[in-house]
Amino acid sequence: MVRGPDQVEVRLSVNGVARRLAIEPRVSLLDALRDRLALSGTKKGCNQGACGACTVWVDRRRVLSCLTLAIACEGREVTTIEGLADDDTLHPMQSAFISHDAFQCGYCTPGQLMSAVALLDEGHATDDAEIREWMSGNLCRCAAYPHIRAAIREVRDGASGARSDATH
Repeated sequence: MVRGPDQVEVRLSVNGVARRLAIEPRVSLLDALRDRLALSGTKKGCNQGACGACTVWVDRRRVLSCLTLAIACEGREVTTIEGLADDDTLHPMQSAFISHDAFQCGYCTPGQLMSAVALLDEGHATDDAEIREWMSGNLCRCAAYPHIRAAIREVRDGASGARSDATH
C-alpha cells in the first residue's frame, strides 16, 4: 500500500497515549511531536542528527527524532521528556540533574535526560569513561558534562533510591 505524497493519517502512541494526526509521510518525528502534538519538550537543535537535543525513545531505544520519520513509528511506543516523570513525581534522573546542577541554559537537558536514563537501562555506565562515550552524541554548549556524569553516577549507584530502568 502506497501512502502519500499527500497527508495521511498516522497513529502514534506517545507517552502511553494513542494519538492520530494527519501529516505528510516525510514529516520527522521531531516536527510531529513539537508542531502537531504540542509536545515542545523535545528540542530542535541542529536538525541534522549531530547534537542529540532531540533524543527520544522509540520502543525504549534512543533515537534522534529529527532523523526519524513519524510514520515509521506507527505501532511503536514513543517516549518524550514529557513522559519521563511519573505524574507529579520527577524521575530520579531529573532529580539528580537538579541536585547536581547538570544543566545551565537547559536547552540540551531533555535530550541529555533521555539519553542518561537509557544509558543506565542499557548498562553503559560502569565508569566515567564509558558514560562519556555513550553520552557523546548529546552535546552541551554550556559544558555541564562533569555535572551530568555526577547525576548519572548518583542514579546508577542508587544514592537517591532511584530506579535505573526506563519504565514507570
